[in-house]
Amino acid sequence: MNQNSVAVKKDSRVLFVDMNSFFARCEQQVNYWLRGRPVGVCVYTGKYGCVISLSTEAKERGLKAGMRLNDAMLVCPDLVPVESNPARYRGYHTKIINVLKEHCMDVVPKSIDEAIINLTHHENTDPLTIAKKIKREILERVGDWLTCSVGIAPNAFLAKLASVRGKKQDGLLMITHDNIDDILRPLRLGDLPGIGGNMSYRLERAGVMTPLDMRYAGPQKLKAIFKGIEGVFWHYRLNFIETNIVSHEYRGMQAMRQISAEKRKSMEYIDQLFMTLCLTLEKRMVKHKFRCKAVGFTARYEDGTRWDDAFALTTPIQDAISLMRGIRLRTEKFMDMMNCGPIFNNDITQMRVSVTNFVNADNMLYSLFEDMDQKETAFKTMHAIKDKFGSDKLIRAVEMTDGQVIKDVIGFGSVKDLSELDYKA
Repeated sequence: MNQNSVAVKKDSRVLFVDMNSFFARCEQQVNYWLRGRPVGVCVYTGKYGCVISLSTEAKERGLKAGMRLNDAMLVCPDLVPVESNPARYRGYHTKIINVLKEHCMDVVPKSIDEAIINLTHHENTDPLTIAKKIKREILERVGDWLTCSVGIAPNAFLAKLASVRGKKQDGLLMITHDNIDDILRPLRLGDLPGIGGNMSYRLERAGVMTPLDMRYAGPQKLKAIFKGIEGVFWHYRLNFIETNIVSHEYRGMQAMRQISAEKRKSMEYIDQLFMTLCLTLEKRMVKHKFRCKAVGFTARYEDGTRWDDAFALTTPIQDAISLMRGIRLRTEKFMDMMNCGPIFNNDITQMRVSVTNFVNADNMLYSLFEDMDQKETAFKTMHAIKDKFGSDKLIRAVEMTDGQVIKDVIGFGSVKDLSELDYKA
């Protein structure tokens, strides 16, 4: 639901809850011996594994998320690498959202470790009191090692900024019309969430040197600097107008993974990963009753080159096997035409599979020669069993490799694939 508005918000009634070092603290929550130690959560703990989350202790030692494990160990030799546990993080996310919804049903999960609470229509509720209760109840009811920072402001963007700046103030900060200039004054452009190095350079070239300058720059000036409507949105964000409380419907889905130098030595691993990406999209489409009419595939290689392909389908599909077959046929056809080497090879550093142009499965006109309704029921049942009892309790032959089920992965981005039923669990 879109809750954006061009009206200037007078009161600070939007809360932004940001869990601190979420993945790492989840591991410290369940593994008591990890508490107080520098912990790095990795997708895998091989030499070149990527550290995706760091405990507070690791950050204090100078480590940054995104470092390769071997580089991180050089900086902090006593770092404890822990393999990621996606099911655990989703479980804690669900419990946290349920706590938030006890105070206000108007909750928008923004990522696995962030959520917005909109108290705009709860005029008799004190946001500071609610924020303190939320911080306390997460510790008492979800996990005593799961701390969070709560920002309060008239709109979601400023509430997020408050949650970041408030980490130095016991994890609680309110931005109001009275104090916003004082909060923005010492900041650099890069301190604003969403402003990177290139945009900072562009703003500075136009004479906008600080966030405070940006707040008082007119919307048309910012539109010219940003070369589009996004500049106007930035004027809105810094002047108490809401642009960020919205739950987007799916226009497309994608699954993407980086491949380390060690892993890409094995073609078996590359084939397994390709299958995993397609299975991930199958699960999402089945859950949302979607079938796709367009498919995309991208492969990036060690020398900086890439392979991009996108194609339309005459018959919408939903299952991983059809996705895999369609992409493989396209790559093989290209190889035959161009007399070139294989698209799937040991130089691949990244793979991405995408699906779009959705049709609702309930509105499908099925083929007379295939019982699609029966197949869809089987898919739904299979994924429901996997969700309830674990992904390794019911598997297809295509998911097997040397007796092992393909590893689950997780990112910090959208949590749209967690349904209302998940939050009631």
